[in-house]
Amino acid sequence: MIVNSKNPRIKSIIKLQQKPSERKNKKSFVIEGRRELSIAQQCGYEICEIYICKDIYKHDYLYPVKMEDQNIIPVSINVYNKIAYRKDSEGIIGVAAIKEKGLPDITLSSTPLILVLEAIEKPGNLGAILRTADAAGIDAVILCNQKTDHFNPNVIRSSLGCIFSNQVLSADSEEIINWLTKNDISIFATLPDSGNLYYEMDFTKPAAIVMGAESEGISKPWASAANHNIKIPMTGKIDSLNVSVSTGIVIYEAIRQRKTKPKKC
Repeated sequence: MIVNSKNPRIKSIIKLQQKPSERKNKKSFVIEGRRELSIAQQCGYEICEIYICKDIYKHDYLYPVKMEDQNIIPVSINVYNKIAYRKDSEGIIGVAAIKEKGLPDITLSSTPLILVLEAIEKPGNLGAILRTADAAGIDAVILCNQKTDHFNPNVIRSSLGCIFSNQVLSADSEEIINWLTKNDISIFATLPDSGNLYYEMDFTKPAAIVMGAESEGISKPWASAANHNIKIPMTGKIDSLNVSVSTGIVIYEAIRQRKTKPKKC
Protein backbone atom coordinates (compact mmCIF):
# COMPACT_ATOMS: atom_id res chain seq x y z
CA MET A 1 0.00 0.00 0.00
CA ILE A 2 1.23 3.49 -0.84
CA VAL A 3 1.01 5.70 2.25
CA ASN A 4 3.37 8.51 1.23
CA SER A 5 2.11 11.19 -1.13
CA LYS A 6 5.70 11.81 -2.26
CA ASN A 7 5.83 8.36 -3.81
CA PRO A 8 7.00 8.62 -7.47
CA ARG A 9 3.79 6.99 -8.73
CA ILE A 10 1.66 9.56 -6.92
CA LYS A 11 3.80 12.44 -8.21
CA SER A 12 3.36 11.06 -11.72
CA ILE A 13 -0.45 11.02 -11.38
CA ILE A 14 -0.48 14.63 -10.17
CA LYS A 15 1.64 15.69 -13.17
CA LEU A 16 -0.72 13.89 -15.55
CA GLN A 17 -3.67 15.70 -13.99
CA GLN A 18 -2.09 19.14 -14.11
CA LYS A 19 0.01 19.25 -17.30
CA PRO A 20 -1.23 18.69 -20.86
CA SER A 21 2.40 18.31 -21.95
CA GLU A 22 2.83 15.41 -19.51
CA ARG A 23 -0.25 13.67 -20.91
CA LYS A 24 1.07 14.18 -24.43
CA ASN A 25 4.57 12.92 -23.62
CA LYS A 26 3.43 9.93 -21.58
CA LYS A 27 0.49 9.22 -23.93
CA SER A 28 -1.63 8.55 -20.87
CA PHE A 29 -4.18 10.31 -18.70
CA VAL A 30 -6.04 10.00 -15.38
CA ILE A 31 -9.61 8.75 -14.91
CA GLU A 32 -11.32 9.29 -11.55
CA GLY A 33 -14.51 7.51 -10.52
CA ARG A 34 -16.35 4.21 -10.94
CA ARG A 35 -18.68 5.36 -13.72
CA GLU A 36 -15.89 6.92 -15.76
CA LEU A 37 -13.54 3.94 -15.40
CA SER A 38 -16.30 1.46 -16.17
CA ILE A 39 -17.32 3.29 -19.36
CA ALA A 40 -13.68 3.61 -20.44
CA GLN A 41 -13.24 -0.15 -20.04
CA GLN A 42 -16.47 -0.87 -21.91
CA CYS A 43 -15.27 1.36 -24.76
CA GLY A 44 -11.96 -0.45 -25.10
CA TYR A 45 -9.55 1.88 -23.35
CA GLU A 46 -6.45 0.26 -21.89
CA ILE A 47 -6.30 0.88 -18.15
CA CYS A 48 -2.62 0.66 -17.20
CA GLU A 49 -3.00 1.10 -13.43
CA ILE A 50 -5.81 1.31 -10.91
CA TYR A 51 -5.27 3.07 -7.59
CA ILE A 52 -7.83 2.02 -5.01
CA CYS A 53 -8.57 3.16 -1.48
CA LYS A 54 -10.37 0.25 0.16
CA ASP A 55 -11.57 2.49 3.00
CA ILE A 56 -13.73 4.38 0.48
CA TYR A 57 -14.32 2.19 -2.56
CA LYS A 58 -17.64 0.38 -2.97
CA HIS A 59 -18.67 -1.79 -5.91
CA ASP A 60 -21.16 -0.12 -8.27
CA TYR A 61 -23.51 -2.62 -9.90
CA LEU A 62 -24.53 -0.12 -12.56
CA TYR A 63 -20.94 0.73 -13.46
CA PRO A 64 -18.73 -2.22 -12.50
CA VAL A 65 -14.97 -1.81 -12.82
CA LYS A 66 -13.10 -4.89 -14.00
CA MET A 67 -10.33 -5.71 -11.58
CA GLU A 68 -9.10 -8.98 -13.11
CA ASP A 69 -5.67 -8.82 -14.76
CA GLN A 70 -5.34 -5.16 -13.80
CA ASN A 71 -2.38 -3.57 -12.05
CA ILE A 72 -4.12 -2.77 -8.75
CA ILE A 73 -2.26 -0.44 -6.39
CA PRO A 74 -3.77 0.11 -2.91
CA VAL A 75 -3.36 3.58 -1.41
CA SER A 76 -4.16 5.08 1.98
CA ILE A 77 -7.04 7.50 2.37
CA ASN A 78 -4.63 10.42 2.83
CA VAL A 79 -2.81 9.58 -0.39
CA TYR A 80 -6.08 9.07 -2.25
CA ASN A 81 -7.35 12.49 -1.16
CA LYS A 82 -4.09 13.99 -2.39
CA ILE A 83 -4.79 12.84 -5.94
CA ALA A 84 -8.62 12.88 -6.00
CA TYR A 85 -10.83 15.80 -7.01
CA ARG A 86 -13.85 14.24 -5.27
CA LYS A 87 -12.22 13.63 -1.92
CA ASP A 88 -13.56 10.98 0.47
CA SER A 89 -15.74 9.52 -2.31
CA GLU A 90 -15.41 7.04 -5.19
CA GLY A 91 -12.12 5.59 -3.90
CA ILE A 92 -10.78 4.61 -7.32
CA ILE A 93 -8.55 6.29 -9.89
CA GLY A 94 -7.10 4.81 -13.07
CA VAL A 95 -4.30 5.68 -15.47
CA ALA A 96 -5.23 4.92 -19.08
CA ALA A 97 -3.43 4.95 -22.42
CA ILE A 98 -4.45 7.64 -24.89
CA LYS A 99 -5.99 6.30 -28.08
CA GLU A 100 -4.41 7.95 -31.09
CA LYS A 101 -7.19 8.73 -33.60
CA GLY A 102 -7.20 10.50 -36.94
CA LEU A 103 -9.93 11.54 -39.36
CA PRO A 104 -9.57 8.32 -41.42
CA ASP A 105 -10.38 6.34 -38.24
CA ILE A 106 -13.89 7.82 -37.91
CA THR A 107 -16.71 5.37 -38.55
CA LEU A 108 -19.50 7.17 -40.38
CA SER A 109 -23.18 6.26 -40.56
CA SER A 110 -25.07 6.40 -43.86
CA THR A 111 -26.19 9.96 -43.07
CA PRO A 112 -23.48 11.31 -40.78
CA LEU A 113 -23.97 14.13 -38.29
CA ILE A 114 -20.64 15.58 -37.19
CA LEU A 115 -19.92 18.20 -34.52
CA VAL A 116 -16.87 20.43 -34.99
CA LEU A 117 -15.75 22.48 -31.99
CA GLU A 118 -13.31 25.32 -32.54
CA ALA A 119 -11.21 26.77 -29.71
CA ILE A 120 -13.52 25.75 -26.85
CA GLU A 121 -11.82 27.07 -23.74
CA LYS A 122 -13.63 25.75 -20.66
CA PRO A 123 -13.33 22.05 -19.81
CA GLY A 124 -16.81 22.12 -18.24
CA ASN A 125 -18.35 23.32 -21.50
CA LEU A 126 -16.54 20.66 -23.51
CA GLY A 127 -17.65 17.96 -21.07
CA ALA A 128 -21.28 19.12 -21.21
CA ILE A 129 -21.19 19.12 -25.03
CA LEU A 130 -19.86 15.56 -25.05
CA ARG A 131 -22.81 14.47 -22.91
CA THR A 132 -25.18 16.03 -25.44
CA ALA A 133 -23.30 14.38 -28.31
CA ASP A 134 -23.60 11.00 -26.61
CA ALA A 135 -27.32 11.47 -25.89
CA ALA A 136 -28.03 12.55 -29.48
CA GLY A 137 -25.97 9.73 -30.97
CA ILE A 138 -23.99 11.90 -33.37
CA ASP A 139 -21.20 10.30 -35.37
CA ALA A 140 -18.14 12.17 -34.09
CA VAL A 141 -16.87 15.23 -32.26
CA ILE A 142 -13.86 16.86 -33.92
CA LEU A 143 -11.83 19.50 -32.11
CA CYS A 144 -9.70 22.17 -33.76
CA ASN A 145 -7.58 25.08 -32.50
CA GLN A 146 -7.82 23.47 -29.07
CA LYS A 147 -7.61 25.63 -25.96
CA THR A 148 -8.08 22.62 -23.66
CA ASP A 149 -7.22 19.00 -24.43
CA HIS A 150 -10.02 16.46 -24.21
CA PHE A 151 -8.16 14.28 -21.71
CA ASN A 152 -8.15 17.08 -19.14
CA PRO A 153 -9.50 15.60 -15.85
CA ASN A 154 -12.19 18.30 -15.71
CA VAL A 155 -13.43 17.33 -19.18
CA ILE A 156 -13.63 13.67 -18.16
CA ARG A 157 -15.51 14.54 -14.95
CA SER A 158 -17.98 16.91 -16.55
CA SER A 159 -18.61 14.52 -19.46
CA LEU A 160 -19.48 11.73 -16.98
CA GLY A 161 -17.40 9.39 -19.11
CA CYS A 162 -18.96 10.39 -22.45
CA ILE A 163 -15.48 11.32 -23.64
CA PHE A 164 -15.05 7.56 -24.07
CA SER A 165 -18.40 6.70 -25.65
CA ASN A 166 -18.08 9.34 -28.39
CA GLN A 167 -15.68 9.30 -31.33
CA VAL A 168 -13.54 12.29 -30.28
CA LEU A 169 -10.36 13.50 -31.99
CA SER A 170 -8.49 16.65 -32.90
CA ALA A 171 -7.14 17.94 -36.21
CA ASP A 172 -6.32 21.27 -37.83
CA SER A 173 -9.04 23.26 -39.56
CA GLU A 174 -7.79 22.85 -43.12
CA GLU A 175 -7.51 19.09 -42.70
CA ILE A 176 -11.05 18.85 -41.27
CA ILE A 177 -12.55 21.05 -44.01
CA ASN A 178 -10.90 18.94 -46.72
CA TRP A 179 -12.12 15.73 -45.07
CA LEU A 180 -15.70 16.99 -44.79
CA THR A 181 -15.67 18.10 -48.42
CA LYS A 182 -14.26 14.77 -49.57
CA ASN A 183 -17.05 12.93 -47.73
CA ASP A 184 -19.78 15.24 -49.13
CA ILE A 185 -20.71 16.51 -45.67
CA SER A 186 -22.26 20.00 -45.71
CA ILE A 187 -20.80 22.51 -43.25
CA PHE A 188 -23.17 24.57 -41.08
CA ALA A 189 -21.25 27.32 -39.27
CA THR A 190 -22.97 29.16 -36.42
CA LEU A 191 -22.50 32.91 -36.69
CA PRO A 192 -24.51 35.51 -34.72
CA ASP A 193 -24.74 37.90 -37.70
CA SER A 194 -25.92 35.27 -40.18
CA GLY A 195 -29.28 35.80 -41.86
CA ASN A 196 -30.18 32.09 -41.80
CA LEU A 197 -32.12 30.78 -38.81
CA TYR A 198 -30.92 27.35 -37.71
CA TYR A 199 -34.41 25.78 -37.76
CA GLU A 200 -34.94 26.82 -41.39
CA MET A 201 -31.98 24.72 -42.56
CA ASP A 202 -32.11 21.14 -43.86
CA PHE A 203 -30.10 18.89 -41.56
CA THR A 204 -31.50 15.62 -42.96
CA LYS A 205 -28.52 15.13 -45.27
CA PRO A 206 -24.88 14.54 -44.18
CA ALA A 207 -24.02 17.55 -42.03
CA ALA A 208 -21.31 19.04 -39.86
CA ILE A 209 -22.32 21.63 -37.26
CA VAL A 210 -19.49 24.00 -36.36
CA MET A 211 -19.50 25.78 -33.00
CA GLY A 212 -16.96 28.35 -31.83
CA ALA A 213 -15.89 29.76 -28.49
CA GLU A 214 -18.22 32.27 -26.80
CA SER A 215 -15.53 34.96 -26.73
CA GLU A 216 -14.29 34.73 -30.32
CA GLY A 217 -16.85 32.77 -32.31
CA ILE A 218 -15.92 30.94 -35.50
CA SER A 219 -12.77 31.85 -37.40
CA LYS A 220 -12.73 33.20 -40.97
CA PRO A 221 -11.57 29.91 -42.56
CA TRP A 222 -14.65 28.12 -41.20
CA ALA A 223 -17.04 30.95 -42.08
CA SER A 224 -15.66 30.97 -45.63
CA ALA A 225 -15.71 27.17 -46.01
CA ALA A 226 -19.29 26.80 -44.73
CA ASN A 227 -22.02 25.77 -47.11
CA HIS A 228 -24.47 27.53 -44.78
CA ASN A 229 -23.97 30.13 -42.04
CA ILE A 230 -26.68 29.87 -39.39
CA LYS A 231 -27.75 31.62 -36.21
CA ILE A 232 -29.90 31.09 -33.13
CA PRO A 233 -32.33 34.03 -32.78
CA MET A 234 -31.66 36.26 -29.78
CA THR A 235 -34.44 38.55 -28.54
CA GLY A 236 -33.09 39.54 -25.14
CA LYS A 237 -30.43 41.96 -23.95
CA ILE A 238 -27.45 39.62 -24.36
CA ASP A 239 -25.91 38.63 -27.69
CA SER A 240 -24.65 35.12 -26.92
CA LEU A 241 -25.59 31.83 -25.26
CA ASN A 242 -23.39 29.41 -23.41
CA VAL A 243 -21.70 27.29 -26.08
CA SER A 244 -22.90 23.99 -24.62
CA VAL A 245 -26.50 25.28 -24.61
CA SER A 246 -26.18 26.56 -28.20
CA THR A 247 -24.74 23.25 -29.32
CA GLY A 248 -27.60 21.33 -27.76
CA ILE A 249 -30.21 23.55 -29.44
CA VAL A 250 -28.79 23.05 -32.94
CA ILE A 251 -27.97 19.36 -32.55
CA TYR A 252 -31.45 18.49 -31.37
CA GLU A 253 -33.03 20.44 -34.22
CA ALA A 254 -31.00 18.25 -36.57
CA ILE A 255 -32.14 15.13 -34.71
CA ARG A 256 -35.77 16.32 -34.76
CA GLN A 257 -35.65 16.82 -38.52
CA ARG A 258 -34.14 13.41 -39.07
CA LYS A 259 -36.72 11.69 -36.86
CA THR A 260 -39.66 13.42 -38.55
CA LYS A 261 -38.37 13.19 -42.13
CA PRO A 262 -41.06 11.58 -44.34
CA LYS A 263 -40.17 8.02 -45.33
CA LYS A 264 -39.82 7.27 -49.03
CA CYS A 265 -42.47 4.92 -50.43
